[in-house]
Amino acid sequence: MAILPPTEKQGGPAQTGGWQKEMARRRYQKGSIRKRGKRDPVWELQWWEDYIKEDGRIGRRRQSVTLGAVSEITLREARKLADERVRPINQGILMPQSTLKFRDFVERYFDPLFFPTLKPSTRKRYRQTLNTHLLPAFGTSRLCDIGTVDLQRFVLQKLESGLGWESANHFRNLMSKAFEMARIWNFYSGSNPASGVSLPEQKPVREKLSLQAAQILQLLTLLKEPVRTMVLLGILTGMRIGEILGLRRKDVDFSCGQIRIEQACYRGLLGSAKTKGSRRTLPLPRALEHSLTRIYERAARTGENDLVFQTRNGTPLNDTNLLHRHLKPAGWKIGMPSLSWHTLRRTHATLLQEAGASLRDTQAQLGHSRMSTTLEVYTLPIPAHLRLAVENLSQLVTNGDESHKSSDEIPAVAE
Repeated sequence: MAILPPTEKQGGPAQTGGWQKEMARRRYQKGSIRKRGKRDPVWELQWWEDYIKEDGRIGRRRQSVTLGAVSEITLREARKLADERVRPINQGILMPQSTLKFRDFVERYFDPLFFPTLKPSTRKRYRQTLNTHLLPAFGTSRLCDIGTVDLQRFVLQKLESGLGWESANHFRNLMSKAFEMARIWNFYSGSNPASGVSLPEQKPVREKLSLQAAQILQLLTLLKEPVRTMVLLGILTGMRIGEILGLRRKDVDFSCGQIRIEQACYRGLLGSAKTKGSRRTLPLPRALEHSLTRIYERAARTGENDLVFQTRNGTPLNDTNLLHRHLKPAGWKIGMPSLSWHTLRRTHATLLQEAGASLRDTQAQLGHSRMSTTLEVYTLPIPAHLRLAVENLSQLVTNGDESHKSSDEIPAVAE
């Protein structure tokens, strides 16, 4: 007959891996009951409890709790209450709790160990979120004291204060990542409290717009080089502004008509592409060949590894300066005050659908990991295209029998 380990004899889970390897051997305990106090004595229960130290190791400490007044319950009744209290410990259901505070965990471990694995843009946003919102709210709380109700109340208060749905969702995701890493690094043994946080229905803050064909021509007329070619590159290829700024001469192949996306630029720092799907090869439109050739001729440096769009010193251009000095002023003149670099990608995705490309092609062109992002965020319906589709559907359903009741020409659409 196989001999079961003590944990299986007691009906609890066998302890393997993680913090359980360093955990002191659990012993069956009844706890110690004593009478405390002279004037109004009470029954006090004492027992041993495992806990996670600030360095991640397992320690053991003495805990106590008052069971009731001696005048109200007998010793036998106190013993029954004590058995109920220590039963989860004996069965292995009660996990060790961490004494590490959330601020200490972020400063000692989360920041120095997890942040270096992130992209510079993501790292910067995470630090701003922690310093501005999460640390002031939960910095002094222990990891084991932060529950789902606390996080639910926090995100709802942030929504009531005027922050958007995306910000609340970002708070939830960042807290979830913090608790996930705390569990992996053996600083937290409970369930992730952020997984139970619910958010209200997402509502769009502002209308998403894309450029019309006439607006594109007006915009290109107003802009000067190299911003004009950068805008044309964004509209015709759907490249992110960071990918445009990080584009090297060797990434553009005129003979094959291809553009390879291998790196991106963020705030002057060159790094790898945003995601694995962002590393891609795009077709080079012929309309860009002449514009790029002129940019090459004006460049100060002409090495293969040099940037296509560069300053006089050969360093990357600043997308924020280009946005506020060139793109925004031109947007006001063409009636698009909310024009941004992101508008160019949305315009590309929308017009690519109208040109007959499939949704899968658009996803590959934009470098999205999920097709839902391409469909829900970037692709917008074209009024004229929709009207033509509806008219075709009408012809299919009615077989042209109702055509005499309508005019021969389709009314113009207000773009």
